[in-house]
Amino acid sequence: MQYTHLGRTGLMVSKLCLGTMNFGPLTTEEDSFAIMDRALELGINFFDTANVYGWKIGEGITETILGNWFAKGGSRREKTVIATKVFGRMGEWPNQNKLSALHIRQACEESLRRMKTDHIDLYQMHHVDPETPWDEIWQAMEVLVQQGKVLYVGSSNFGGWHIATAAETARSRHFLGLVSEQSLYNLTARTVELEVVPACRHYGLGIIPWSPLAGGLLGGALQKAREGRRANPDMEKRVEKMRPQLEAYEAFCQEIGENPADVALAWLLKNPVVTAPIIGPRTMDQLDGSLRALEINLTEDLMKKLDEIFPGPGGEAPWAYAW
Repeated sequence: MQYTHLGRTGLMVSKLCLGTMNFGPLTTEEDSFAIMDRALELGINFFDTANVYGWKIGEGITETILGNWFAKGGSRREKTVIATKVFGRMGEWPNQNKLSALHIRQACEESLRRMKTDHIDLYQMHHVDPETPWDEIWQAMEVLVQQGKVLYVGSSNFGGWHIATAAETARSRHFLGLVSEQSLYNLTARTVELEVVPACRHYGLGIIPWSPLAGGLLGGALQKAREGRRANPDMEKRVEKMRPQLEAYEAFCQEIGENPADVALAWLLKNPVVTAPIIGPRTMDQLDGSLRALEINLTEDLMKKLDEIFPGPGGEAPWAYAW
């Protein structure tokens, strides 16, 4: 396994982050335990979750699975850098969602209880809350840091403007502020290259791409279809919409002798602002296979070919669209 700093911090995390969103809804607790144990064996120390995962309001099913796994001992908690999130609705009452100081405090306590731990390594705001001022948000986060319940704070699904505003407000309060941003980022979704990537680079945030395989599109979707593995109707529509690009992409991967999923991850890792793409394996084979991405060296010529197949927004703003 290879390790890198989380953004500008001294914290070292694996260059692949284990996503746990499937734990509970699609993966049993027993299988989830096996996947997490295998991840540690492979050297993956960075796990991502959220209080809403499990998708039953207020139950925190996935965090509970993580807590049960930590409780098995064997230094599982000590070896793991755990990242979770706050924002989503956790109850029917008015203050049981978003980023008020009240909800941040309550959500943190509930996540700690479910995960059977005394601190969260990376506490991420799952979305922007335009209704709550940054001074209130940062005051709440500062208290949690002072209490030792949170070590680092990150964002998710923020725009470049939000990252800049959050960073400058934290600076005025002499607070470390954001250290990471979790964004939708893959070969088919490159909008973040306009504003978010340069903002993260400027403020020293590490990008944690979610959906690095575009929900399976970049994982060899055409090849799987040829092998008779049926996709759901929504996936079939997406495949048909992007068939020319996917045909070119899978031919490119075959030409260089690599699996499409590994190339998609390697492409993200080529970006120095990226800390660790989130992988969400459903099987042990998928988990083991993902490490190949760390060994793939995409030359500049290969990167240009991928740009031709999946054009980005044209660079960074404003040069991408203005003279």
